[in-house]
Amino acid sequence: QVQLVESGGGLVQPGGSLRLSCAASGIYLSNYAVGWYRQAPEKQREIVARITSSGGTSYVDSVKGRFTISRDNAKTTVYLQMNSLSVEDTGVYYCNSDQRLPWGQGTQVTVSS
Repeated sequence: QVQLVESGGGLVQPGGSLRLSCAASGIYLSNYAVGWYRQAPEKQREIVARITSSGGTSYVDSVKGRFTISRDNAKTTVYLQMNSLSVEDTGVYYCNSDQRLPWGQGTQVTVSS
């Protein structure tokens, strides 16, 4: 059974940083493209960053230059380094492979002073 587990969220002040982790069981995640998705309060879930199996990356405009997605294939883990966080980055963050896998619980990121 495939399971995704996101971690690393928390409460941070504007301008701060967080590093999110996405671990998977039941699937060899390094074989797949993986995206980080954000669901802000009262908004639809949106993808913010994606990394292909070969390491190619893409970002939504609002996070370009601030977020970095990476993967550690040996540990089947995908990371999202988030810098210069703003209030608009608040939300629950999920990882998935093109929305084809069961969603995990997500990890809450709250940016507030």
